[in-house]
Amino acid sequence: MGSDHTRPAPSAPPRVRRILVVTVVPLFVATVLAAVLLWPRGGSPQTDGGADVPRYPGTVTRVVNEPCPPAPSVPEGTPRVGNGRCGTVDVRVDDGPTAGQQVRTPVPDGPGAPRVEVGDEVILVELTDPTDPSTSNWNIAEHQRGTPMIWLAVVFAAAIVAFGRWRGLAALAGLAASFAILLTFVLPGIGAGRSPLLVAVVGAALIMFVVLYLTHGVTAQTSVAVLGTLGSLVLTGVLATIATAATHLTGFGSEDATTLSMFQGDVDLHGLLLAGIIIGSLGVLDDVTVTQAATVTELANANPGLTRLQLYRAATRVGRAHIASTVNTIVLAYAGASLPLLLLLTADARPIGQILTSEFLAQEIVRSAVATLGLIAAVPLTTGLAAVVTAAGRTDAVPPADAPAARPQPDRSEALAALSSPRTAGSNKPDRQRAAPPPEAADRWPESNRSTDTAW
Repeated sequence: MGSDHTRPAPSAPPRVRRILVVTVVPLFVATVLAAVLLWPRGGSPQTDGGADVPRYPGTVTRVVNEPCPPAPSVPEGTPRVGNGRCGTVDVRVDDGPTAGQQVRTPVPDGPGAPRVEVGDEVILVELTDPTDPSTSNWNIAEHQRGTPMIWLAVVFAAAIVAFGRWRGLAALAGLAASFAILLTFVLPGIGAGRSPLLVAVVGAALIMFVVLYLTHGVTAQTSVAVLGTLGSLVLTGVLATIATAATHLTGFGSEDATTLSMFQGDVDLHGLLLAGIIIGSLGVLDDVTVTQAATVTELANANPGLTRLQLYRAATRVGRAHIASTVNTIVLAYAGASLPLLLLLTADARPIGQILTSEFLAQEIVRSAVATLGLIAAVPLTTGLAAVVTAAGRTDAVPPADAPAARPQPDRSEALAALSSPRTAGSNKPDRQRAAPPPEAADRWPESNRSTDTAW
């Protein structure tokens, strides 16, 4: 089947393989060396995040709702903080030094407070009075989410393996490798004070090498996708640097960035913004580059007579359709992640021009635009490389034994003669009114119901 990309692609000519090895291997070695030089040493810097509050799992055994006391008068227009829920909750501590003990907590109230019922598994925090360490209060922090998330992860992995089989298992391994690189190199490296842009580019390249070759195998097709992804990543980084400098973005475009600056003042938030654009673009780029490389390979297998230019044009048409849908995906993904911010901006009374050019919204616009430009550049870059690699050496190659026979091309002169020859009298009549064919025509057409029109 032409759409089955899991079958192995035909081996590239030896000269092409040597060129790919000479190109890809130095890039991989340079990426590994850069990762070794930038690898954080001595652990991440400790931040002053406050005292560590003990947290214990517990199970709700009783909920008593009570009417809330009258609220004190507040000035008109003051936002309401609580939800008006009062009462007590009895919780059995399931682990820790007080395991098995029943504790009483107030009903959770306030923005984002969980709603609890009997039988819910929750997380308890014990707050000790600084003036009297022997006095402590218990509160419900949140629900326990470990068990549902484990089951969700099991269903997720089972679905991928059931549909993708060995390729799905390789995809799960690639996903684990991506998280390992992010958690052990990218995030600690940025936290240690390294350049966020440099760490993001090296980390993204490392993820790309590991995931693509692990998922799709060490083939010429995968090498083309790697080169296309790496070139597009570099272009995305350059465009992001120019765009953020031209729009004077500082990186303080979100509450999370502002909070991070208070706990880790030495983090370059502008560089962190660039790093986020690079990491965010990688997931879409490898999808496009792998698809384009596979499309060129399948087109060449379906019609070995296609030239490089024909392969490029045909695969580019597929890439245009892919880009048209992916651009909308990028914008909606960023909009979904920033939905509370967008909702807050819609309530702003300022003119729309001021809202669009504000730091909060301009950051998301620049992020989407730069990622889209890098994505568009990935299509011609990867398609051109794939067309060159796939068509190399095909003129001297012997077609495989199971290759379908080429369709015979009609003689143009015979076709023109057939079209220009006068039709016999009665040819415009219905079939049932036409004269019977001569005996020699009947000999040429064994089937009685075949057409008796002039043969091409």
